[in-house]
Amino acid sequence: MQTATSLNLASILDHQARMRPGIDAIVFDQVRIDYAALHGMVGHLANGLKALGYGPGDHIALCCPNLPFFPIAYYAILRIGATVVPLNVLMRPREIAYHLNDSDATGLLVFEGTPELPLAQLAVEAMPDAPGCRHLIVMTRNPQATEHEGQKTLASVMAGQSPVCPVHPTRPDDTAVMLYTSGTTGQPKGAELTHSNMVINASLSRDLQLPFIDVRPGARNTLLATLPLFHSYGQTVLMNAGLLGGSTIVLLPRFEPAAVIETMVREKVNLWAGVPTMFWALLDHVDRHHLSPHGVAEHLRSATSGGAPIPVEVLTRFEQVFGVAVLEGYGLSETSPVATFNQVGRPSKPGTVGLPMPYCEVAVVDDNDEPVPTGALGEVVIRGHNIMKGYYKRPEANAEVLRNGWFHSGDIGRLDHDGYLSIVDRKKDMIIRGGFNVYPRELEEVLMTHPAVSLVAVVGTPDERLGEEVKAVVVRKPGATVTDAELIEWSKGQFASFKYPRVIEFRDALPMGPTGKILKREMR
Repeated sequence: MQTATSLNLASILDHQARMRPGIDAIVFDQVRIDYAALHGMVGHLANGLKALGYGPGDHIALCCPNLPFFPIAYYAILRIGATVVPLNVLMRPREIAYHLNDSDATGLLVFEGTPELPLAQLAVEAMPDAPGCRHLIVMTRNPQATEHEGQKTLASVMAGQSPVCPVHPTRPDDTAVMLYTSGTTGQPKGAELTHSNMVINASLSRDLQLPFIDVRPGARNTLLATLPLFHSYGQTVLMNAGLLGGSTIVLLPRFEPAAVIETMVREKVNLWAGVPTMFWALLDHVDRHHLSPHGVAEHLRSATSGGAPIPVEVLTRFEQVFGVAVLEGYGLSETSPVATFNQVGRPSKPGTVGLPMPYCEVAVVDDNDEPVPTGALGEVVIRGHNIMKGYYKRPEANAEVLRNGWFHSGDIGRLDHDGYLSIVDRKKDMIIRGGFNVYPRELEEVLMTHPAVSLVAVVGTPDERLGEEVKAVVVRKPGATVTDAELIEWSKGQFASFKYPRVIEFRDALPMGPTGKILKREMR
C-alpha cells in the first residue's frame, strides 16, 4: 500500500536537474554528463527495466567500477522502486553466483570489463548457478552496442524508451540498497539499508562539507571519486552526497597515485575522500618523484579519511604537504556508513574519529553491554537514523548485532571527556599474547614514527607457548636499510615487554583490498 509519506533516494537527482541542468554531474576522462542529461539517461534505463518486467520488490545486482554506467544504473534501479545490490568487481563466478542467490537478485547489470578483468564473461559463467536471476544486461565499452555475445546490452534496454520516468513512491523504511559485508565471521551478509538511512546519511555527509562548498548559483564544486562506488563509503559520501549537493563528480576506475594527482590538477578538484592507504600512497608518490604539491593544494579545500583509522603520522604529513585539513570519520556498511566525524567548527583531534553524527548516538560498553567509564576501552555500539534494517534472511546474525536497542560494531574504542571517539582496533584483530591484550593499531601508530618505516601492519601469528605472537609487516622508506633486529631493539624502548613485536617481516608493499584496506588476514 502506497503512502503519501514516500521517500526515494533516486529523487536526489530531480532537484538538481531542475536547478543546475547545465552543470556537469559526472566526468570520466573525456566524457562529461550534465545533470539534465544524467536525469534523462536514468529515465531511459528505468523505463527499459520496467519494460522487462522489473519494479518494486525486485533486487537487481550491479557490478561496475567507477564509470558513468554506475550512477545511471544505480538511480534507475531505485527509481522503479527496486533494490540495488552492488557487487565487488573482483568477484569470481562462484562468488557472483553466491551473491545473486543470497540476495534473491532477479537481474544483473554488469560492465563488459577489460581483457585483464572480463566482468561480463565472469558473470555469464555464474548465471547457470543463479537460476532466479532472469536477465544479464551488459554495459558495453561501446555505449551504443546493442548486442554482446548473445546478452542484452544497456543500449538495447534503453532504446526507444522515454527519458521521463516518475519516481516510484517508496516508503522511508523500504530497502534501497543491500550492501554485502563479511562482518566478523562467516559468509558475506547483505545489510539492508533503507531509503531513509541512505537519504539522511547522504544529506548529513553533504552538510558536514558545507564550509568547503561554494553555494553561489552557477558555482562548480568538484569531487574526486577514487573510492569504489560499490562500497558504502564512496556511494554515500561521494556519489549520493555529491549529487545531492549539485557538485561535479570526477570518476577514476582505480586508485593510481600518478593518475590521481594528474586528475586533481586538471579538474581543479576541491574535495576528495579516501582510505588511509590512499593518503599514504599520495605522500609516497610525491616523495619518490620529487613532485611539487602546489597544483593539488591550489584547489583542494577538504580531504576526508575513513574506512580505517588513519595513522597520526600520515594525517599530519598530508596536512603539511598539501596544506589542507584532513577530517577523519568512522562508520560501517551497517551504519549507512557515517556514524562519527571530526566536524568543522569543533577542534579536530588527530587520532580520533570525531563526534557522533546528528541523530546518532554512540556508546562504549563492556561484554555485558554496560557502559564503561570515560576513557576506558570497550565495544563501540551505535543507534540512530543510520542503522540498517538488518542482514537479509539472517535472523540469528541480527539477534547477535542488533541487541538491547543498539548495533554492536565489533570495534574496540574509547570516548574521551569531550565525547570524541577513538577506534583502537577490531575485536577480531586484537592479539592475545600470553593472556595479555595487544592492540595492533597502538603499535602501528608508534612504529610509523620510526625514520625508516613508511608503512606497517601488525598482526598476531599462532604460537604454541603464548597462543599468539606479535608480528610487524613493514614497508621501508626508499633507501632505508634498517634490519629486523634493529627495529625489534628500538621497539623494546617504546612498548611494554608483552607488546613489542618479536617478528619483523619486510615487504615492498602490503596486500590491499579493492577499497584500499590493508588485508591483515593475508599476513598472519
